[in-house]
Amino acid sequence: MARRVTKYEVTHVIEIDITPRWTIRHRGERQFDFVLVTLLQTIKETGRLTDAAHRAAISYRHAWNLIDKWGSFLGSPLVVMARGRGTQLTLLGERLLWVGQRVQARLAPQLESLSSELARALNETLVSTAPALRVHASHDYAVAKIRELMNRDGQARLDVQYRGSIDALASLCHGGCDLAGFHLAEGPLRAEILDRYAKWLKPRVHRLIRFVTRTQGFIVAPGNPKGIRTVADLARAGVRLINRQRGSGTRTLLEQLLAHAAVDRARIEGFENEEYTHAAVAALVAGRLADVGFGVQAAAEQFGLGFVPVATERYFLICRQDTLEHPAVRDVLALLGSEAFRELLAALPGYAPDRPGEVATIPDLLPWAEFREVT
Repeated sequence: MARRVTKYEVTHVIEIDITPRWTIRHRGERQFDFVLVTLLQTIKETGRLTDAAHRAAISYRHAWNLIDKWGSFLGSPLVVMARGRGTQLTLLGERLLWVGQRVQARLAPQLESLSSELARALNETLVSTAPALRVHASHDYAVAKIRELMNRDGQARLDVQYRGSIDALASLCHGGCDLAGFHLAEGPLRAEILDRYAKWLKPRVHRLIRFVTRTQGFIVAPGNPKGIRTVADLARAGVRLINRQRGSGTRTLLEQLLAHAAVDRARIEGFENEEYTHAAVAALVAGRLADVGFGVQAAAEQFGLGFVPVATERYFLICRQDTLEHPAVRDVLALLGSEAFRELLAALPGYAPDRPGEVATIPDLLPWAEFREVT
């Protein structure tokens, strides 16, 4: 009788990339090339098409042909060249860049999460494939850098799914992930926010991994034309907010700030309009579909926006104590302590290392004496 095979033995893992596909119809039909977003972004930053071609890893001629082709298709040029001023975007070029950024900001984290989930489902059937480290974390630019570095260097695979801080902690407690990420504001609000997390934090079981500090605040148009400085300004007439989703640590922080300032959220236009990432919030402000968002400084910088700092947070990773012996977790700890990670972190505005990679107990780093473990 033939042996029943339930799993295949292979030496390579399955990887899945899911990317958005645009079909633009305008006097014909054409598939959008996302390289154009990189070209337009670099031209906006530097005013040089040569720099844009270099960043996109294509020739100058290819870059120009791509821009010229799309300008012809849409019926208006995307860039203009002026003596002494280099290359500049036209109004259409600016809007096309924003549309591309908006799609990437809104969909990229969700598509990455879905890609990881589908790849894990397939790889679980492969005998010789070591399981990926499951990471559920509040959306964060530094977390994305961990995945980027580990994938680039061929280290242990990370299955990263972005969730709100509370959902990530709950997933860890229910066995849905191996490593979770959450953030906590410094200062007087820390104890109140920690009280929301306390149900899911188990001092006898869990260990904290130090990671980064980051700055949260108001993401506004360049020059802050609405003059937004405090949470009370969000309730002024003519100010439109774009919020983060319920359960996210960023929304929790904003709600606490509003409560302390006695600001009625019902008076805030757009309070119930939600996005799932910092970048998506910034993209809406950049597109003038909102006047202000609340998020990290790096998102504001990504879209060339203004930023009003409000709070400093510590972002932690957390896992079960026995998970610290997982080979992939050891790889993560080594990476966090590396110079390569510090260099990437230095390029993120508003971020700073918080002795990344050091392991501690919950009472060591959090004011746990004010709470009791819920079992």
